[in-house]
Amino acid sequence: MTSASRTLWEQGDEPGYEVAALAVALLLTAATIDLALADRLGLLFDLTFVTVCARAALIVRPAAFFTVGVLPPLAMLAAILLLALVEPASIAHPDDGAVQATVSGLSAHAVALVVGYLVCLAVLAVRNQVQTNRSGSPAPRRTSSG
Repeated sequence: MTSASRTLWEQGDEPGYEVAALAVALLLTAATIDLALADRLGLLFDLTFVTVCARAALIVRPAAFFTVGVLPPLAMLAAILLLALVEPASIAHPDDGAVQATVSGLSAHAVALVVGYLVCLAVLAVRNQVQTNRSGSPAPRRTSSG
């Protein structure tokens, strides 16, 4: 790397598993706060989801891009599935079973899921391009041996 200071796109250095755990914890916290303010999961959760997706893509180390690249749908599924199991009325009809509540919850928050996923992938793509331009080679790939 040259003597120039690192840009926002180059500063991520957190391990992927830590970023994933933090993202899920933040989403569950946002869901808890959102449900404390209203009876149903709403806009606060959606906005937090998009913000967490963007931030996760910024703070992860380049070797863990894949982990964060697949994180948004899995994190959304985890939060919605947990709510479907413990409080289905917060995301669906109160009489719905866990599977139907999960499907209803995912469909109700599909816009946030798509926007969050696109933002995450866009940030990772920019970071990869900056890494390529700075070093002349793409960001390191995760190998199965390490």
